Amino acid sequence: MTDSRYQIDVSVVTRFLPEQSQPDAQRFAFAYTVTIHNGGEQPARLLSRHWIITDGDGGVQEVRGAGVVGQQPLIEPGASHTYSSGTVLSTRVGNMQGSYQMLAADGKRFDAPIAPFRLAVPGALH
Repeated sequence: MTDSRYQIDVSVVTRFLPEQSQPDAQRFAFAYTVTIHNGGEQPARLLSRHWIITDGDGGVQEVRGAGVVGQQPLIEPGASHTYSSGTVLSTRVGNMQGSYQMLAADGKRFDAPIAPFRLAVPGALH
């Protein structure tokens, strides 16, 4: 969105979870920590999420739901909200992308895009 009143920036850090993975059973667990920064002029509440999770074989799973980890945070201008969650893939590499559906204090609904990010077992990529 190009309107400076509604500017949400999303950054993600991922981590492979070997203790929750079972490679022999094609189960690869990953954690991700998301920071949502409100660079706009309006307070905005995160209403819902939409994730598109793609495994290394091209299989796609879509996840939609209210809020994030049971919360619908109100993020003030200049403030950030950080949370952690996770997912399980059947391959050693995959990616996620999506959007947050936001509601600004002035009543405007808008989407905050989440750029694609990679999930990969260390050493799986050259």
